[in-house]
Amino acid sequence: MPASKLQAFLDEHDVRYDTIHHPQSFTAQEIAASAHIPGRELAKTVMVKLDGRLAMAVVPAPDQVSLMRLKEMTGAHTVALAAEEDFRDLFVSCETGAMPPFGNLWDVPVFVDRKLEEDESIAFNGGSHTELVRLAWADYRRLVEPEVGELSGKARRRGH
Repeated sequence: MPASKLQAFLDEHDVRYDTIHHPQSFTAQEIAASAHIPGRELAKTVMVKLDGRLAMAVVPAPDQVSLMRLKEMTGAHTVALAAEEDFRDLFVSCETGAMPPFGNLWDVPVFVDRKLEEDESIAFNGGSHTELVRLAWADYRRLVEPEVGELSGKARRRGH
């Protein structure tokens, strides 16, 4: 079952969604593989700080957030990855690192990489490390109203 706040929000807006259970995984690529979803179709939520304020950057699982692109997209003076202690207490109904990309439920701005628009649906952590939620991209965009732009690059392999 998705995080209670997310589930209530989706149900309140009559949004159809699927819940996909998978073995406990922590990296987006592991989650995609265990849930049998192509990595490019799985969105990962990365918490960042824009001029000291929390925000969500949402990119396809194989990619990483480009802080430079995010800075250009937002016009922020400083952009940095947020530490877990910066946001852990905000998402009390979610396991740390498994928050869904619905910043609007927590008054956190959301920035999404445009590659995620290429698919008809979007899948993401539903608040735990064992469950994904998948819904139509159109519903996600309508409900969250994220700012969409180019903000990711391919993740580099370690040792390369």
